[in-house]
Amino acid sequence: MDTSPSTARVAVVTGAGSGIGREVARQMLADGYRVVLAGRREAQLKETADGSPDALVVPCDVTRPDDVERLFEAAHQQWGRVDVLFNNAGVFGPAAGVDEISLADWNATLAVNLTGSMLCAAAAVRTMKAQEPQGGRIINNGSISAHSPRPRTVAYTVTKHAMTGLTKSIELDGRGYGITCGQIDIGNTATEIMDTIGVGSGALQADGSRKVEPMFPVADAARAVLMMANMPASASVGSVVVTAAGMPFIGRG
Repeated sequence: MDTSPSTARVAVVTGAGSGIGREVARQMLADGYRVVLAGRREAQLKETADGSPDALVVPCDVTRPDDVERLFEAAHQQWGRVDVLFNNAGVFGPAAGVDEISLADWNATLAVNLTGSMLCAAAAVRTMKAQEPQGGRIINNGSISAHSPRPRTVAYTVTKHAMTGLTKSIELDGRGYGITCGQIDIGNTATEIMDTIGVGSGALQADGSRKVEPMFPVADAARAVLMMANMPASASVGSVVVTAAGMPFIGRG
């Protein structure tokens, strides 16, 4: 354990090897956090860390309880506490209607997006309860799909609606321990997952047409997460919605 005096806060970021997770981790490092980088691909995590002495790379599959416990144990062993969890790991899942999706694809999407988020939150809460001083903040990465789905995204949409319930339950259960939980719902930030659904070249709309939708830089989305993380312990940010200006969300469908 690093026992050197420091006022730096410690954050765990899941899905830190790419996209929003990578940018959030890098902005946290630049802001003075010590950051534990979690994800399945070690090489990509090392790219995110870029040699920073304040970054700890821990390969982790969030669907595996033993991996998740090892992740938070590594954070505790290295820096003695966890102040922030950015619960970000996720997959878009199959493009299919409810009558078309296979049970295997359904279960795989729920395993990462929902069960993985629950396992990480549970481990974070146990850590935050036990540390001195007690408490911390959990930020769940939801989605615009927590409010309004895209066509043929039943598995992804269900997990993101469920994430809202998970967020509210953690916030309620954590009150007595100084633990807050909020959710950020991001729409059309420029990451790899947006490429998979063709937002830049024409995303499927509710009427069956395809439309090129506006996107915004991932750095701007990460700044919103950092804002939530940096709120004082006396404040809890329950919900933030950040979208590309002009995207078809208000009035979608």
